[in-house]
Amino acid sequence: MLIKKNSEIESVQGNKGIEIKQYFHPHNTLNGISYSLAQFTLEPGKKSRNHKIKSSEIYYILEGEAILKIDMQSYQLGKDDSIYVPLMSEQCIKNIGSVDLRFLCIVDPAWKPEDEIIF
Repeated sequence: MLIKKNSEIESVQGNKGIEIKQYFHPHNTLNGISYSLAQFTLEPGKKSRNHKIKSSEIYYILEGEAILKIDMQSYQLGKDDSIYVPLMSEQCIKNIGSVDLRFLCIVDPAWKPEDEIIF
């Protein structure tokens, strides 16, 4: 059994205005999982870079409001909404609310830097 406490997980900074906490990933989990789970925090008005990854993803919104663009289609998301992003889809998420956007991202197979293409 492996428990990860949010208060004990170090944050890393993504591009400006994005904080990332990697909860589970094959490199930090002893039970041989193949996916990764991370929490992202995005300040109001900020957005991620346009990117693609060689894995599928599920976004789950914990707090806030967002527009997620997937291959030129826009989807408005709010608290408790989730969405599937197929592998190699061009994507970008933007915080359109007045509070921090917090969301979980499950990536399968697990995210690796060499599998991501930034535009």
